Amino acid sequence: MILYCRDLGVRLDGREVLRGVSLDLDARTIAVIGDNGSGKSTFARVIAGLVRRDSGDVRVRGLDPDEDAAEHRRRVALVLSNPDAQIVMPVVADDVGFSLRAERLPKTQRAERVARALERFGLAGFAERSAHDLSGGQKQLLALCGAFVREPDLVVADEPTAYLDARNARRVAGHLLADSGHALVVVTHDLALARRCEAAVLFADGGVSAAGAASEVVDAYERALVC
Repeated sequence: MILYCRDLGVRLDGREVLRGVSLDLDARTIAVIGDNGSGKSTFARVIAGLVRRDSGDVRVRGLDPDEDAAEHRRRVALVLSNPDAQIVMPVVADDVGFSLRAERLPKTQRAERVARALERFGLAGFAERSAHDLSGGQKQLLALCGAFVREPDLVVADEPTAYLDARNARRVAGHLLADSGHALVVVTHDLALARRCEAAVLFADGGVSAAGAASEVVDAYERALVC
């Protein structure tokens, strides 16, 4: 099971942000869609382990993000809309390697993992470059590289193409959706990207308005937009 929730509730700053969220999804790729303020980003942060729930039950690939926090952190990676929020080290290769710090790998094995990840994301030629001198698209690829070098079971991506041009958005989406042994939960306003997922969840006013096959849920959302 990829994602299970029963009566999930979250309050932030005294305001109810999520309420009564119940889901049972086993699709490998899941899109989370809805209007701004609908609760979808908070939901993503709950399943990524960044926000603790106030009520209900959550399982992410069988793990409780709160109770099984250490194992959950090892198996789940997060990608944000702004890659600058994720770039930690000044040099590209060092930034990717930083993501492996908790694994305590031998130096040679760590270097091999970093090199493979850089090659996969088309950044091998930038290994010794300043991370902050990269273009916006290259920075987002670096953020993906830092997430995937950990070989996670699940990637949670919150608006990963929001600030990208069409070409780079397509490249990032391709990497996220590729079947490389990981599941994906992607929060997005890009309905074309949402349609490429197997399942989708539509949030409205802090709750789930619809969930199921991606094409059906996106169609329902688009119909509601023209009303």
